[in-house]
Amino acid sequence: MILVTGGAGYIGSHLVKKLKEENKDLIVFDNFEKGHRWAVKDVEVVEGDLRNEKDVENLFENYKIDEIFHFAAFSLVGESMKEPDKYFKNNVCGTLNLLKAMKKHGTRYIVFSSTAAVYGEPENIPITEDQKKEPTNVYGQSKLMIEDALKWYSNLDIIRYVALRYFNAAGAYPDGSIGEDHDPETHLIPIVLETALGNREKMYVYGNDYPTKDGTPVRDYIHVMDLIDAHIQAMEWMKKNNQSDVFNLGNGQGFSVLEVIKTAEKVTKRKINYEITSRRSGDPAVLIASSNKSKKILNWEPQYPQLEKIISDAWNWHKNR
Repeated sequence: MILVTGGAGYIGSHLVKKLKEENKDLIVFDNFEKGHRWAVKDVEVVEGDLRNEKDVENLFENYKIDEIFHFAAFSLVGESMKEPDKYFKNNVCGTLNLLKAMKKHGTRYIVFSSTAAVYGEPENIPITEDQKKEPTNVYGQSKLMIEDALKWYSNLDIIRYVALRYFNAAGAYPDGSIGEDHDPETHLIPIVLETALGNREKMYVYGNDYPTKDGTPVRDYIHVMDLIDAHIQAMEWMKKNNQSDVFNLGNGQGFSVLEVIKTAEKVTKRKINYEITSRRSGDPAVLIASSNKSKKILNWEPQYPQLEKIISDAWNWHKNR
């Protein structure tokens, strides 16, 4: 049986839907602090919290879990700097409880949702997996600590793992049934589309004096469905080769904030009201992934690299909600 922790969240729910379509035997574990019940209809759900060892133990006692996709985490960079204890307790301690149960019950395989935030300010662009890891925020640090723990469990031959360091996940399920819905929303594409819908009077562009083509920060956006394919391929590769590894997931191309706004105006056929304001501290000018390793080893290739496709799938979800 497949366990998806945080399966009611944005990326988790997209994997759950895809696995369900493939008739896989799966269970979702979520505390619904961030996830949505409507995102996991028609699938078995156990409500519980990874921070509670008893919840985790009951889950493993009641189900024979063979493989895990681990998404459950808090992921707001700003909040992590105000409430570090909350992030270390939830992200790190929660995962340690999961690893303890895996060890006890002999569950061997885990794909972990990591982040490009483990790199901090990159030395080189595009970013490769072997670059130094110096997170500039607590969120990134908490994910790096989990990667370190996974590495030790693998070295001790307790588990095999793949950690996937995503760049900016965006888009929605192509049929428009599920999509991105955070509270508060901090991701650029949903904010742009909420502005297009009139749910926000205007949006803010933080800084236009970066050393980029139009002065606004450049980011690597990856379609959520391409992420999902990578998770499934990572699990297959790990089981087949009995190895652990770490991979970046991105498109390998960057788009500026203003390019995202212009593309969204083209997709939505609406004017998007924005205001340029001062930079946010800790925002690097450019973050672009090298996904060469995932392409070579996992045989993964993004199917939807076009920004227009990413935004139009997201728009399809936002306008029909």
